[in-house]
Amino acid sequence: MDVLKKTITVFAPATVANVSCAFDIMGFALSKPGDIVKLTLRKGDGGVSINSITGDSGRLPKEADKNTAGFAVKEYLRRQGFKDYTISMDIQKGMPLGSGLGSSAASAAAALYGINRLFDDAMDERELLKIGLACERLACGSPHGDNIIPSILGGLVLIRSYVPLDYTRLPVPEGLYCLLIHPNVEVNTRDARRILPETVELSRAVRQWGNIASLVAALYNGDYGLLSRSLEDLIIEPERSKRIPHFDEMRDIAMKNGALNLSISGSGPSVFSFFESVQPAESAALAIQRVFKEYGIESDVYVSKINKTGPEIIR
Repeated sequence: MDVLKKTITVFAPATVANVSCAFDIMGFALSKPGDIVKLTLRKGDGGVSINSITGDSGRLPKEADKNTAGFAVKEYLRRQGFKDYTISMDIQKGMPLGSGLGSSAASAAAALYGINRLFDDAMDERELLKIGLACERLACGSPHGDNIIPSILGGLVLIRSYVPLDYTRLPVPEGLYCLLIHPNVEVNTRDARRILPETVELSRAVRQWGNIASLVAALYNGDYGLLSRSLEDLIIEPERSKRIPHFDEMRDIAMKNGALNLSISGSGPSVFSFFESVQPAESAALAIQRVFKEYGIESDVYVSKINKTGPEIIR
């Protein structure tokens, strides 16, 4: 490969993981927010380095082995057997750490998409996703794919199996909008996984399985009523919602404004609601932000359709 210097800058989207009842097996990409990664490729044996990280308040490591974006690029080069290349990176974080928005996954997705484009898409989709799962193991100790897979592929993804990796993209009703609310508090993903129940009553498990199946059916049929009834989490949400400020109050406001649900995004503290159109989503966003201000809590809100395309080359 004849390379003097090649540069690419990629945006990769934030994601909502778990999607209520579908813990660790379903996630979707958002239009905003997201992370931006710039990669510069040169000939040479300098390895992978991270020049700068902005938007993280100095908290993320610049050592490539300890950063999901740097790790992703190193793994890509190793698995492809590409030697004698120097990669330098600049990372711009567009979402808070510990937000429940797939922050670590977005950086890795942008890096993987970018490095693969620099090498003319030398690696196929499945192998890229395997590296992405390894990045998630680095970030939170568990190689769950419901953030990294939709961040790389876009859309709403269902993961049937991790070993072997088996996934499919689900249809999204055209008029579906997502309201995402992030109260400015932090929840550590590793800690949030530790509080989960080790056993589940069979009756609750059966109802949860029914919710997952009917959620898939609702997406295929564009049935908003069934979608709303299916977005019920009997296992994870009762534990994790205790760590999210004013969770029940947010749900009441969202539902009164026409939401189909209000559920936890990833491990929280972010939450999301689906709406049948944009106007009630924006009304609910304003109402919930007003409540947080009354409690002295800053918050960020985003209203968008589901991002069906995934990463985007900025330049």
